[in-house]
Amino acid sequence: PLCFRCEPPSSIVVFHIRYFKTSTAHREEVVTVNTPPFSESITEGDVRWEKAVGDTVKEDEVVCEIETDKTSLQVPSPAAGVITELLVPDGGRVEAGNPLFKLKKGAAAANATPAADVPAAAAPPPTMVALPPVAAQVKPCTCIQLTTNRFVSLFVQVKMNRMRLRIAQRLKEAQQTCAMLTTFNEIDMSNIQEMRKLHKDAFLKRHNIKLGFTSAFVKASAHALMDQPSVNGVIDDTTKEIVYRDYVDISVAVATPKGLVVPVIRNVETMNFADIEKSINGLGEKARNNVLAVEDMDGGTFTISNGGVFGSMFGTPIINPPQSAILGMHGIFDRPVAIGGKVEIRPMMYVALTYDHRLVDGREAVTFLRKIKSVVEDPRVLLLDM
Repeated sequence: PLCFRCEPPSSIVVFHIRYFKTSTAHREEVVTVNTPPFSESITEGDVRWEKAVGDTVKEDEVVCEIETDKTSLQVPSPAAGVITELLVPDGGRVEAGNPLFKLKKGAAAANATPAADVPAAAAPPPTMVALPPVAAQVKPCTCIQLTTNRFVSLFVQVKMNRMRLRIAQRLKEAQQTCAMLTTFNEIDMSNIQEMRKLHKDAFLKRHNIKLGFTSAFVKASAHALMDQPSVNGVIDDTTKEIVYRDYVDISVAVATPKGLVVPVIRNVETMNFADIEKSINGLGEKARNNVLAVEDMDGGTFTISNGGVFGSMFGTPIINPPQSAILGMHGIFDRPVAIGGKVEIRPMMYVALTYDHRLVDGREAVTFLRKIKSVVEDPRVLLLDM
């Protein structure tokens, strides 16, 4: 395709004017919709409009989203009607209670009829406006000519959204605050794959949800965190004390178009595989539908990031503050390994544990990762509490 800035398809633009029925008998009420309250830890956000002035909306239809540091808050229309005014520019900053837009309420406004229903004599013909050549209005863009004689426009700069900015800030803070060190191990996935293959149909029938691999690592992590409490602890930078937890709340990293979010599965130490799978599925669905609340992401004590779903073979994850450690899962690949003095091809996964060396020593980190390895390679370890 050609670059339309360099070779516009036409210099004539036709404007179609739409008319709506009006009647003094139907003058609907105009209301101002304000910014809803935020969670306690959030004070402001940026507005991204889904609707424009003149758009008709149904009751509870989303008019805009407010992007905050941690999540996006959808603002629905309180009634059916027509948007008459936007009180905040796109990308504008708002606080709780600030006016957002004006709405002309009423079914008559929301169901306004286009000009097609008006007698033809009442509608003037479309207006044709001749514009000067586009080349005179727009400066020619810089293009790269390829050997195929096609043109590619250069990319434009895009402003980072609030969530991406907050993610960048937290990751940089982790690098500057924590003494991060990473230890590695590899896991033979043969047994867990065989278990899943053998029981997946019965598991689905019994619990109405599929059995995946992440639940095994979540449960193994909870088992290892209770065994090595320092990995589940945190340094209170205010009091300079170590806080140990007797519970396990695991954050599971989920990629969304706006950035990485980490919803929390709470009290994993009390859960079985089915409970974990249902929690992962529910939180993932909320993340994909952009309805995660701040409460869904607060309070995690440990994080699991599964880069293997994207084909990652090896990597070093960054700690999710204020936590002290994060487990990185990677892809499962067939590799030759030594089994009983013989070389066999096994499905292997590299795993990485990045931890805060100010709190966690190498002995605890290595023991923790070996505990995960033993549980995933042989889930019977959980039954025997070993």
